[in-house]
Order: sequence, then structure tokens, then C-alpha cells
Amino acid sequence: MIKIPPVTHQSLTDTVSAKLAASILDGSMKPGIQLPPERELMSQLGVSRATLREALKTLEENKLIEARPNVGWFVRSVDEANMAQAKELAGGAATQAPRPATNEPVTRPMRVPIAPDKPLHIPNLQTDRLGTFDFISWWERDKVKDAKVLVVGAGALGNEVIKNLTLMGIGHLFIVDFDNIEAANLSRSVLFRETDNKRSKAEVAAARAKAINPDVHVQYLNGDVTTALGLGIIRRMDAVIGCLDNREARLAINRFCYWVNKPWVDGAIQELLGLMRVFVPGQGACYECTLTEQALRDLSLRYSCPLLARQNVLLGKVPTTPTIASIIGGMQSQEALKLIHGLPVEPGKVVHFNGMVNDMHTTAYVPRQDCESHWTYGDITELPARAERTTLNDLLRIARADLGPDAIIELDQELITSLECPNCHTKEDIPRPLSEVSFETGHCPTCGVLRETTLTHTITGEENFLHHTLVSVGVPPLHILRAQNGGEYRFYELTGDLPETLHFRHFDPTEPVGRKPGRIHLKDEAGAKDDAEIPAPSRVKLHD
Repeated sequence: MIKIPPVTHQSLTDTVSAKLAASILDGSMKPGIQLPPERELMSQLGVSRATLREALKTLEENKLIEARPNVGWFVRSVDEANMAQAKELAGGAATQAPRPATNEPVTRPMRVPIAPDKPLHIPNLQTDRLGTFDFISWWERDKVKDAKVLVVGAGALGNEVIKNLTLMGIGHLFIVDFDNIEAANLSRSVLFRETDNKRSKAEVAAARAKAINPDVHVQYLNGDVTTALGLGIIRRMDAVIGCLDNREARLAINRFCYWVNKPWVDGAIQELLGLMRVFVPGQGACYECTLTEQALRDLSLRYSCPLLARQNVLLGKVPTTPTIASIIGGMQSQEALKLIHGLPVEPGKVVHFNGMVNDMHTTAYVPRQDCESHWTYGDITELPARAERTTLNDLLRIARADLGPDAIIELDQELITSLECPNCHTKEDIPRPLSEVSFETGHCPTCGVLRETTLTHTITGEENFLHHTLVSVGVPPLHILRAQNGGEYRFYELTGDLPETLHFRHFDPTEPVGRKPGRIHLKDEAGAKDDAEIPAPSRVKLHD
């Protein structure tokens, strides 16, 4: 009987180990030298990072190489102690037969970008909560740790995004929401508890994020993103994530991000349906490009009754489930992570997910050439000024010193200058932002009928309320205001607000902040103490 030896099946890891061992034995890799970086070895051998690392581990176990923490792999001397292992490993170097020629196309996996000059790091998984992320070829810990992400909306979708970013170790989270928690939120919001009823969503979400990962620096703003968020905040973010349920807020975020040239990730959910899209200024369509003419008309606040129009816009409620929130929130978080690392995204496209039939597809929007959002601010002058102290007249003087006597200031939201009763003709001058005047306030206190409003969004210098501060007319701290003379624009940031407006120190027991949190404290959840006052902010230099 003819004895036929069994066919040996050698894994790709064994083949890589054999080739490296053979190179050590024949002197190609001399004792004491450092192995090339992983990305170079992966390229030379044509294997993945996982396969290469398994092969390196095999060589280490056989005492042919050694790891030096935070430096790399080094070749050890071959002697009587490891000669047998080296020969045994190298014996398989030539066993892999070449692949026969074929006319069939070869499907190659997509190459994942690798972080340049990323040193080999073997984390201690017992003590390093983010250790497993270091095994990701493109992951850069310092970028994630230094990243600043703004999350707008802390509902069902926002909960998932905040939870994901916190677990991934995003260094700085700024959370914005104007709503309070109610019982119905508990069925789809992982960060909220029954004891949180009537508390601020933004505040509670920030506190829970800090409790999940104490290394994350958090800050929250309990306010309407369309009126309460200074552009200087968005200007300093690495990514913005919208977890919103109305078009008005989406349009505001879209314009804000475009003005200061920042990408943002939008998500929307309803029942078992959801979508996710990334908008990058200058690359493809923006959110406003996706809106129909009718939708834009519906969003306009310049109606015969703007108070009622705005109130109706803010009342929209959409039924959602925690499952679709998890899916879309996960996709949004991944896109933000890609933006932070500079990885490719698909701006101007939308990913639709239909949970009813488990179908997912991507389509591209068509950019509109006449889109009003397509405008990016030029050079921004940083003023050592604060919104609560600077008057309209102060800013107008600065603008006219730069642009001449015809310069005017443009406001981002409508300013109600007066309310006049059509019945008794009484007129009340109230230079207040539209966002601070309710539908009920708009009624005449004498006749009870709805009064006519006079609106403006420009300051020309002829107003009788120029002595009013910027805050009083709806300009938020650290905002960027526009001035123009009909032919040229200038942009002014209230940088004096920076120390108190963007600090990421809420619920941090070691660094005080100027404003104390409300009714939720981390001393019960993460051992934090109440916040204290900070000293007066330092002056900021004026830049041209």
C-alpha cells in the first residue's frame, strides 16, 4: 500500500511567522534591531494588522523577538535556548504554494487607513478602560482625548449619541437641550431615571456622562440652540451632532456650522424608520438644500403672526422607539469619530434605514446654487468684550471705525421693537428678541386682542435703544456678530465671554466653574462636589 502523507493546512499567521523567523535565522534581521513599523510590515507581507500581531505574538512566545513598551518590537539573539523553535517556525516559510493564475476577479477587502507613525502599544486591559481601542489600526488616542464634540438634543437619539461618545472616551462633550424630562422619556432614554422627572435633559445627560466615564469633561446648556448658543462655541468644536426633532433647529445648526466652516452629523428617527447624514461646508448639499420651497416658507418666522407661528413650530412631537434610536445614534457617533480622525465621509448623502423590512440604502442630495446657507464667514476679529456688558452702541462704534459711518449691525434673530394694538392703538416699545416674547404676551392687556408686531434684524444707529446690552436683545455669550456697509462685511466675536462660556468643567470636582449646576449633583453618583466661583476672566487680545 502506498502511504500518502496528509496535506498540511498552514494558516496565514503561521506563514507570516515562518517568513519572519527565516529572516532572523539567515541574518536578514540582525539581533538587537527594531522591526519596521506595523504598517510597513503589513504592506510588505500583504496581511492585516490582526494577522501580523498574531504572528508577532508567536515569535515573542518562542523568544525570537521582544516587545519594549511604547517603543516597538526588537529581534533577540538566536542561541541554544531558541534555535530549535526558530528552525521549527522557519520550516514553514516555503510551504505556501503560489496562487495559481486565474481569470476570475479577486475581491480585495477595503484598506482601512492607518494612523501615521502610530507606535506599537500593548495596553494593560486590567487598568486601561480604553485599551482595546488601541488595537484599532487608525485609532489615535490623543485625537479622541483632545476632541470637542457638540451634541444638540438630549432626547432618545441624543441619549444614545452621548452614551456612545462617553464610552469611546471623547475628551470634551458640550450638550444642549431646552427641554425637561418627563415620564414618557424613560422608555427610550438610557441616561434618565424616574427620579429625574422635571429636571433639565441637558444637565442630567451631562451628569450621567460624567458618571459613566469620569475622564470625560462635560458642559451643558439648558437653552434653545436657535437663540442661546454662541457661534464661538461651534467655531471651537471638532464635530457637531444634531439629535433634533424639528426643522427650525436643524436649519439653525446648518447655517451656524456653514458660517464657521464646521461639519455636522444629522440624525432623524420615527417609529422604526431613521436616517443619518453628514454635512460638510463646501462639499455637496447642505441641510437647507434638502428642503422644499414649501418647507422653507413654513419655517419662515416673518408671518403676519410670528409669535403664534414660532409657538406652533416648537410643539412638534414624533413617536420613536429605543431600537431605532440605538441604530441611528450609533451611526452618528461613528461618523463623528471619523471626522475627528480625518477619515473619509460622504457629505451631502443620506443613509435611510427602514426597520420594518431591514432595508438600508444611500442616496445623494443635489446642491442648490442659490442656497442661503452657503456662506462662510471671513476672518473673525476677537474682541475683549462680553455680551452682558457691551451695548449696541459700543459694537456699532467698533464696526464704523472699521467700515465707515454707514456700517450697520446684523442680528441673527428677529428683534421685536414694538407691539401695537389694532383696536385701542396703544403702542408698547419693547426691544426684545422674538424668542423671549410669548404668544400670550403679544395680546393687548386692555383689549385682549393680538397686537401687531414691528420686527427688525438690523441696527442702523437710529434706534432709541442703542444703550441696551447685546444680551438684552438676544445675543448669546461668545457669539459672532456681523457688520456691513453695503460692500464689505466684518465679523466680531465676543471673546471676552470665552472663559465662562466654554469651560467643560461641569461636575468636575477639581476645577470650579462660574455657574453652579441646578438640582443634580454627582456627589451621589461619582463623588463630585458642588462647583465654586471662578475669578474674573482675563482680557483677550484684539486680532485683525
